[in-house]
Amino acid sequence: MKKYYKIFSLFIILILLSTYSPNEDGSNFKESNKFFKIQKIEVNSTSLISENNVKKKLNKIYDKNIFFVKKSDIEKHLNTINFFEKVEIKKKYPETLIVNIFETKPMAVLFKNKSKYFIDSSSNLISFEESMNFKELPNVFGDNAEEKFINFLRQLESNNFATSKIKNFYFFQIDRWDLQLMDDKIIKFPFNNVDRAIKKSVELLKRKDFENYKIIDLRIDGKIIVE
Repeated sequence: MKKYYKIFSLFIILILLSTYSPNEDGSNFKESNKFFKIQKIEVNSTSLISENNVKKKLNKIYDKNIFFVKKSDIEKHLNTINFFEKVEIKKKYPETLIVNIFETKPMAVLFKNKSKYFIDSSSNLISFEESMNFKELPNVFGDNAEEKFINFLRQLESNNFATSKIKNFYFFQIDRWDLQLMDDKIIKFPFNNVDRAIKKSVELLKRKDFENYKIIDLRIDGKIIVE
């Protein structure tokens, strides 16, 4: 117990020394005051978020006491960066902060109010830029489609629908979807019993006798209408 108390006391003294700055004289004190202050930030991210952008956002973190910097202190500076999801921080004492960036993924191009946006895996809308060359993203149409899209996409994936074959998503206000596939085949889903309809569509798309149909309508429960 005494040993623990001594270690704890030493820790407190070190923190006090690192945060104490005398008003007069003492260059040695000023040098020691830099101890445990963040002087270096290392950033690990992937292709969507640049290291320079992160460091620029974290300028105010420099010279903070490394002991007291929390993940929330970092996140509040990075939340405005496109495709930012979360952060993990590690501290390399005495003065280096390691910031690991986790990104969202662009999932589709959304058309809304005559403008285009990327919609990411967290349902965020990000202004569309041609320079962001994301290949073969599907398009999403329909009022308020961004509120429902990710959940529907996950529903398709969980039922083994080949989402890579989808060209366009169309959302309707009665809370249902149509899909246009790469071969221009249209699949119409109902607003209820959606999982069952998705499973049925997966089955039908594998059948050769359905290859020539351009529309598979599953809106009526228990019925399949084709054209």
